[in-house]
Amino acid sequence: MRPIARREFLRVAGAALASAALPALAGAEQTWSSGTQQPAFRLPEGAIDCHMHIYDDRFPVAPGTALRPPNATVAQYRLLQARLGVTRNVVVTPSTYGTDNRCTLEALRQFGNNARGVAVVDNSVSDAQLHELDSGGIRAIRFNLSYPGATTLDMLAPLAARVANLGWHIELVVQGARLPELESHLSALPCPLVIDHIAHVPQPGGLSSDALRTAQRLVDKGNTWVTLSGPYVDSKTGTPGYEDVAPVAKALIERAPERMLWGTDWPHPTQKTQKPDDASLLDVIAGWIGRADWQQRIFVDNPVKLYRFA
Repeated sequence: MRPIARREFLRVAGAALASAALPALAGAEQTWSSGTQQPAFRLPEGAIDCHMHIYDDRFPVAPGTALRPPNATVAQYRLLQARLGVTRNVVVTPSTYGTDNRCTLEALRQFGNNARGVAVVDNSVSDAQLHELDSGGIRAIRFNLSYPGATTLDMLAPLAARVANLGWHIELVVQGARLPELESHLSALPCPLVIDHIAHVPQPGGLSSDALRTAQRLVDKGNTWVTLSGPYVDSKTGTPGYEDVAPVAKALIERAPERMLWGTDWPHPTQKTQKPDDASLLDVIAGWIGRADWQQRIFVDNPVKLYRFA
């Protein structure tokens, strides 16, 4: 099949799947996304959603965890994939499960070779367990320093040294206001670093903040990537365009488009009352990127390189 014909086939097939499935699972309470329309922006072929989660109550939650969303399944996420036109994804172990990565590994098994994963481990993890995670599709470990939990700052350097040997990276979620105090630790990492959710640069005043300046310095060193995801977490202006977050995102994109990523943050676990419209959110982020060559990089080429997609 010719490439253009193949793309059109995938688009039509995805639209058909979405329109057939959405009535049966109508409502954000079941799909974890507002709206039903497709985005105006058409993702380039092979696009990768670099930040999403699966929740499954077959797996026990970690004691004392703050976020305990309802189930968000592989089948439900596939409906979103069809709606957005995204074919590949990165499953991130949420704080809900502590260092138990079985939910993520099971999701990776269901997704097959179209997915990679980010695990959560602590210093007790063995080399054999790390290699087992690698075989299961894991390509990074996550440090959630926003809340007390399974990972702590003192674990960062020793675990980074170990996963660097596997070609993995560190994924960090932390309040942007803490980035300046963490800068020396992050600059010294022996492996790539991904900072989630537009570095959580606080608003208002994000464009002139120490948090953004720190993120920019880290990006300038050539080993730090930033995920364009979850602008609703820090925005004070909100939809439709997150006008306060937009200048921050654009400043980072223009600084290093070759090290920006995109993620949906589905099923948006921090948003408990109103889930965002993922199609509208994709349109907003694609607009921030602007240039077609940068869109190709951010939606496809960058994550292919970082997560080692075939």
